[in-house]
Amino acid sequence: MIGPRDIVKITLNLVVTYIIGGVLLAAMYAFTSPVIYKNAIKGKRVALEKIMPEADHIEKLGDWAIHDRTAEYFIAKKDSSLCGYIVESYGKGYSSYIHVLIAADTAFRVKRISILSHAETPGLGDEIEASWFKKQFTKKSTAQMKVIKAPTDEYIQAISGATISSRAVTEDAAKNALEFLARTTKGKADNGTEHNQ
Repeated sequence: MIGPRDIVKITLNLVVTYIIGGVLLAAMYAFTSPVIYKNAIKGKRVALEKIMPEADHIEKLGDWAIHDRTAEYFIAKKDSSLCGYIVESYGKGYSSYIHVLIAADTAFRVKRISILSHAETPGLGDEIEASWFKKQFTKKSTAQMKVIKAPTDEYIQAISGATISSRAVTEDAAKNALEFLARTTKGKADNGTEHNQ
């Protein structure tokens, strides 16, 4: 039979265990949080350099919002001359928001596109990561950000069985990002301070 003393003893042991666990968790968070932050910054820098390898200088211009998410946009220069823009964007997919990075030239045509993260259906929606799908975007303008279910050179061919994911990348993330860039940066000098919002 468990008496009142035993109940107090068990309760105290549980309280002490929870306090020690909480202190250890807080210490771990305090130690790992700066490391995680530094790695995220480094990872983004690598992604920017990879999507615009011709640039020798990439500078953040500001933030913009899409689907209640904050995204960044950047100016890219080569030997102090403007060579394009990079914009982060999101598209509402079948089972997730698709996080996209787009490199555009000075005429706001796509140079490259990269899928940073998503949770689309394996074997269907995750085909948005396939090189054949991403290569279709090269040299396409805002007007060409349209998904077609048949083979096309002018627009973007949908992934079979994953039209929603295809549209999320094309007609949502990419089209909105290119329109935002054109609105925000067109006709301005290649001086980052004039672009900030």
